[in-house]
Amino acid sequence: MNAYEEYMREISQPMRDELTNAGFEELQTPEEVNEFMATNQESALIVINSVCGCAAGLARPAAIESLKNDKKPAKIVTVFAGQDREATAQMRDYFEGIEPSSPSMAIIDGGELKHFIPREQIEGYEPEDIVEQLTTAYQKYC
Repeated sequence: MNAYEEYMREISQPMRDELTNAGFEELQTPEEVNEFMATNQESALIVINSVCGCAAGLARPAAIESLKNDKKPAKIVTVFAGQDREATAQMRDYFEGIEPSSPSMAIIDGGELKHFIPREQIEGYEPEDIVEQLTTAYQKYC
């Protein structure tokens, strides 16, 4: 690992911790992504994490807040765009027809994509708006 990669790992660790401390399972390799997608039979929220400001101020807090709800996904997982590139690319392969964006969030049921929130529906919105998008999708798909 070169100095740049080491630096980026170090500064992104608190961004990883924010989600894992809230109970998200981090998928860091393509194999972990494939294993999760192949074996998951329940509803799940997938957060594609990022180092950008809209991930810090909007996506991560909204994802965590949305889980303080009776109706929520059975599983919560995350991949980190720009950090775990191969795992993120592998996860995006499951979102057929969806342009890559980070941060973003997906709700799946089993292996099937049910709802997707791209960066365009995160950046420029209030955290409450994103929580509402998620909880509305939870009502429908979880």
